[in-house]
Amino acid sequence: MIIERRQWQAATGWNTPPARSGIFAPQLVIFFGAPEALSEAGVITRLHADYPGADVVGCSTAGEILGTEVADGSVVATAIHFEKSRVRVAHRELQDAGDSSQAGRALADDVAAGDLVHLIVLAEGIHVNGSELVAGLREHLPPTVAVTGGLAGDGDRFKSTTVYCNRTIGPRAVVAIGLYGEHLAIGYGSRGGWDTFGPDRLITRSRGNILYELDGRPALELYKRYLGPHAADLPASGLLFPLSLRGQTGQPRVVRTILGIDEDAGALIFAGDVPQGEYGQLMRANMDRLVDGAHDAGLASRQPGDATGESLALLVSCVGRKLVLSQRIEEELEAVQDALGSGATLCGFYSYGEIAPFGTSTKCELHNQTMTVTTLRER
Repeated sequence: MIIERRQWQAATGWNTPPARSGIFAPQLVIFFGAPEALSEAGVITRLHADYPGADVVGCSTAGEILGTEVADGSVVATAIHFEKSRVRVAHRELQDAGDSSQAGRALADDVAAGDLVHLIVLAEGIHVNGSELVAGLREHLPPTVAVTGGLAGDGDRFKSTTVYCNRTIGPRAVVAIGLYGEHLAIGYGSRGGWDTFGPDRLITRSRGNILYELDGRPALELYKRYLGPHAADLPASGLLFPLSLRGQTGQPRVVRTILGIDEDAGALIFAGDVPQGEYGQLMRANMDRLVDGAHDAGLASRQPGDATGESLALLVSCVGRKLVLSQRIEEELEAVQDALGSGATLCGFYSYGEIAPFGTSTKCELHNQTMTVTTLRER
């Protein structure tokens, strides 16, 4: 596997990649960019011109990851030449959040093949129900195939996100990247690092990803009381106080981030489902534990064995972590690099939600407020 990484900035345009000897014909170019940068004329068409044989996919972000640096207002692109493996991409459009499960099932069918080993998914970040999307994917994928990826971002504005697939631009699109072949070695890890506070509260009324009541009280009212002066900045300030969900005994807790509020209904709108009958507990940041969580995600994604050649690490971290860590944000990227070693090429973006399995399972879930790392190598 051969990797080429580039960056576009308003002042300089696309940087020139280093000269290479030998064959470099990437099958896949994946990019992540600030919404305002992606709207600039010629930014993405240049990628098609420079890599004419490649599938070009990407999405808008809440920050771009290039190695151990975080950028805002740029576009980061990674071209990948697989020597022994193949790629297929597919995309679907959503009409509304209710289409999410069907979109997941359709994408799984689109990329189905006997040698499919992994799926990377990029989805729009405002209108999708991420939980239903991954449920649809799970329903139609073989149990041996894991899914990783994330939801597109729009900084801290939560207005509009974009997903791109081979000259098709969709404000409500989902794209799937299927990776095929026995020579691929793929690892993944997803970790948080947030601290819970306050009591577990019963979710007494919810519908899908909309939370109406906790312990029989309006959820928005309760959240505002906990947030105090931060309540005036909802929904953006909700990124600093995610909700940890506890379902059946023995099931891992998942974290949900607020995407919007409904003042009239006293409700909170989350990135994924908040099932009625489960318990929710507020969370707040512990900066050292966030960095430790990123390191642990990197360790979990490491691939033992005889993989040789270049390796790629795709990082999808939550915009809430970026806001909390602030000037320390690059510490979480350095922690991942430390876990993976200097030979790993890092790229990625800050998102409105992360998709990855728990632990060593292949069962994908929607996460919020995590660092998710996917590593790719060819053996």
